[in-house]
Amino acid sequence: MTKNMLKATIAGLGIALALAGCSGTAETSTTDAETVKADNAVVVVDEATGQDQEAETVVVTPASSSYTAQMTELTGATGGILVAEDLFTERDLTQNADLSNAVCYTLEDGQDIAITSEGVYVISGTASNVTITVEAPDTDKVQIVLDGATITNDDSPCIYVKSADKVFVTTTEDSANALSVTGSFSADGDTNTDAVIFSRDDLVLNGLGTLNISSTDNGVSCKDDLKITGGTIFIDCASDGLEANDSVRIAGGDITITTPKDAIHAENDEDDTVGYVYICGGTLDIEAGDDAIHATTYAQIDGGAMNISAAEAIEGTIVQFNGGDIDIYSTDDGVNASYKSDSLGMPVLEINGGDLSVTMAQGDTDALDSNGYLYINGGTVDISAQFAFDFDYGAELNGGTVYVNGEQVYEITESMMMGGPGGGMGGPGGGFGGPGF
Repeated sequence: MTKNMLKATIAGLGIALALAGCSGTAETSTTDAETVKADNAVVVVDEATGQDQEAETVVVTPASSSYTAQMTELTGATGGILVAEDLFTERDLTQNADLSNAVCYTLEDGQDIAITSEGVYVISGTASNVTITVEAPDTDKVQIVLDGATITNDDSPCIYVKSADKVFVTTTEDSANALSVTGSFSADGDTNTDAVIFSRDDLVLNGLGTLNISSTDNGVSCKDDLKITGGTIFIDCASDGLEANDSVRIAGGDITITTPKDAIHAENDEDDTVGYVYICGGTLDIEAGDDAIHATTYAQIDGGAMNISAAEAIEGTIVQFNGGDIDIYSTDDGVNASYKSDSLGMPVLEINGGDLSVTMAQGDTDALDSNGYLYINGGTVDISAQFAFDFDYGAELNGGTVYVNGEQVYEITESMMMGGPGGGMGGPGGGFGGPGF
């Protein structure tokens, strides 16, 4: 774990949390303590003391004054924008459901299952044209436990959450589960139900088994916050793999997504202050025809391992790397900070930690592209590209180790071209392009 994966302060307590690869195996507690994982060990932060005795001492190296001013203006912070402990509850991270009072269903062809109240519901068997519908009060938490369940539908979601406070879809240990829709989706009144798992409210995918999702449209759609904290998940779809209006948050699990469109997409058409992607753990293997990760506001990577092949790998208004092991192959831009949200103003691409490898296809492609500012403060960045950097207003290399086509570099030069046609620097003037730099 790198020092930059840790928050220097969390609510003033100085607790180091990364949630890198959260397994969620902690036992349920009667307190509201958050369960996180650091260096493959589950750590429970004591709510009474606010202390984790094994937390690392964090050394923070101040960034330059212009970087500090810019990040403070945009986000009110100079470290991680999003804090892991604020984004996942203990139950989100607990991979084994409490089955002591569970209701069990065996799937039958054409027989829908209606869930109308809080509880744990175990689903098993194989059937076609079945929808598990959750229509519960907006204060109720519902847990759907897939225990060897296979559903194949013609035109409707396999799981459809109409209302609840939160719904968990949990796979049992070593179980194999499959949900698929083979035809065109039918609307439910004014609701365009366009995913195998479609939820109007908060949704969590976790567990210790395998879930295969196949779709002629989206894989999983959530109109609120979507979280994944465990399980092995395969998604093969014709549209977006994982999409949510407010956020997509990933703290664990082994996730494979194959799509001709976006693999992970967070966007609310009516509110550009939300729509963020946060990843702090798990493994992701993505093959996308468009964006691998698309966020309206923030795309923040604090941990996890990613293998990405996409037209554009990661895009958001503010893109921040604080940790993780990310391997990118891209045919357009590798990482792009661009104007997606008017509420945030200037785009920023910031690398504070982690290992980031970016390999670009030939042509008019940029490995690291910011329509605003580009900052590298830590971590290791290894770029193989004709054009390594592109930024509109300015860039700073304040720390870390940066390689371009095998050669270590000590400054960020606009449209740096090394080893490509001409073998020289491709940026006009060979210097910073923004005012004041």
